[in-house]
Amino acid sequence: MQDSDIKFLEDSFKKYYFEHFDLIRVQERTSEREFGYQKFNSGMTRHIQIRDDRELHLLFMQNIPSDVYCSNAYYSFPNLPMNEKDWKEADLIFDIDAKDLNLPCRENHTISICNECSQVSNDSGQCRKCNSTKLEKKSLPCKNCIDYSKIQVEKLSEILVDDFAIDKENIHVYFSGNEGFHVYVYNSQFQKIGSRERSELSDYIMLRGAIPETFGMKKIKPNRSSFPDFDDSGWKGRFSKYVFGTKSKRSKIISELLVNGYSSFQKTLEDVSENIGVKIDPNVTMDVHRIFRLPGSINSKSGLTKILCKDLAKFDPYTEASFLSDDTVEVFANSPIEFKLKNKKFGPYKNEKVTIPTFAAVYMICKKLARIA
Repeated sequence: MQDSDIKFLEDSFKKYYFEHFDLIRVQERTSEREFGYQKFNSGMTRHIQIRDDRELHLLFMQNIPSDVYCSNAYYSFPNLPMNEKDWKEADLIFDIDAKDLNLPCRENHTISICNECSQVSNDSGQCRKCNSTKLEKKSLPCKNCIDYSKIQVEKLSEILVDDFAIDKENIHVYFSGNEGFHVYVYNSQFQKIGSRERSELSDYIMLRGAIPETFGMKKIKPNRSSFPDFDDSGWKGRFSKYVFGTKSKRSKIISELLVNGYSSFQKTLEDVSENIGVKIDPNVTMDVHRIFRLPGSINSKSGLTKILCKDLAKFDPYTEASFLSDDTVEVFANSPIEFKLKNKKFGPYKNEKVTIPTFAAVYMICKKLARIA
């Protein structure tokens, strides 16, 4: 990234943090958490202890970070090296990202940027200009990506409430600032469990590793009465609704399952897992030392803000998470895909100088699709 681009991004981010510090959500028990940040074109600085709003505000103003992070974990000594922090407990966090949903729309809004000559194209295999295969992929997520991510959030919330008796008030959903959502669970019975138990929790939520016996199919002498019913709780009830469809079809489908046998049932279970298991990133949930993007901070992959979703169904990240200035700026734009921010359409652009609002310029520069003219 050129110096002029970095200067523009830093100025835009600094203005945001000066004007919108009220959006920064300082987490409870702030002084027990580890903070970290990155600056443009530099590495991570972490193991920072913040005691209050004033210190956090100072961090933003003094450093003009590209990204700011905060741990889900609570420590006795958050500013010490990892093996000396004295881990106490950690909030439960889930990451749902559109890139993990294997949506067919994704290929329509994914761009390849050549690391050798910076050529931008829709080709995913090889650069048209220099034939290099060293390509970086950038996605400009569409409404479909966000809508399907929301479905995953809703499925996850249902399981957390119904299967794990978590109070809805303790589940907070945040737009990640790019193409997904972070689901935080506070003050639950899972605060003190470690990585292994969180991994098992993730497996349950994803319906990963489920065995046929759990759903009534046995290798030897399976019987009709052992199959789940619509009124069963947890995954058994969800299995029934997905596989049987209606109560009137249940008996007939059980007969088919019995005839097809154990191996066929395993494939059915894989299909069930793929279609109704929640698509979370298990590595995120099991990591009790990870630092997560701070709510209210800007995501440098997009220039959008990580923000609390008060009404998930109505939430539109491309209007509600775009807070940067409307002041216009000239950029050289090269975006073969149209995108929409703050109810305005931009692009496609083909190596052309355009005058656009700061919020759109930042979005494209973060995606490596524009540079300051």
